[in-house]
Amino acid sequence: MSVHPLSSPRAADPVREAKIHLAAAHRLAVLDELEEGIDNHFTVTVPGRDDRYLILPFGFHWSEARSSDMIVFDESGRTLEGEGVVELSAQCIHAPIHRICGARVVMHTHQTWAVALNMLKDNRLLPASQTAAFFHGQVAYDDTYTGTADFIEEGERLAGVIGTKHVLFMKNHGVLVTGDNVAQAYRRLYKLERVCRAQVLALGTGKPLEVLSEAVVAQVQAPPENDRHSCAERERLFFAAMMRVLDRENPGYAD
Repeated sequence: MSVHPLSSPRAADPVREAKIHLAAAHRLAVLDELEEGIDNHFTVTVPGRDDRYLILPFGFHWSEARSSDMIVFDESGRTLEGEGVVELSAQCIHAPIHRICGARVVMHTHQTWAVALNMLKDNRLLPASQTAAFFHGQVAYDDTYTGTADFIEEGERLAGVIGTKHVLFMKNHGVLVTGDNVAQAYRRLYKLERVCRAQVLALGTGKPLEVLSEAVVAQVQAPPENDRHSCAERERLFFAAMMRVLDRENPGYAD
């Protein structure tokens, strides 16, 4: 089996590589049913900068995202490189979270099962499965929906809610994840949708959930001393595998 490289001659430049990974993440979100057509937003801080961000310009369907389509914008919403504009809520939510939380990647979606859980009065993600246990203690909750994000101050407020955690549940709205790179953030988003789906389906039975103890959760989260793969390596291998799926199902993201 060939292993898709996350770094290759065509992407030796870190900015080029970031654009390729960002385009791949958009197309994967369509395959994995995490998207809403042209809406929602993924952003990456431009490598070597702290105040400029990559995004797919508003109006592109996520299934057609290409690395060459990505634009660079700043917190004021100006397009600094490329053709197209950043959508207002993307500017207002993402730029402050990048700036205040130091997140290199921010992904915000209205993915179905996560939204379903966030429509409930009690929307807490419970460590009732092995995968859910990995999220325990890493989810922040914004429990008051106040409308669409039309001002930078809303992003600053959300940044204060998420703090040092890497997942934000937005009541009556959606979810947001952060990461150090696209592979890490997308893996979190992908797995988050699956644990939300499992919890909603389990709640639908009307029977009580068997929630794992804090001791068991701590054991699950602790890296085994004899593990052959670090967390970073697992994230890299995951995203490389997903890119191989794209190479078969929807090639062209690296153009």
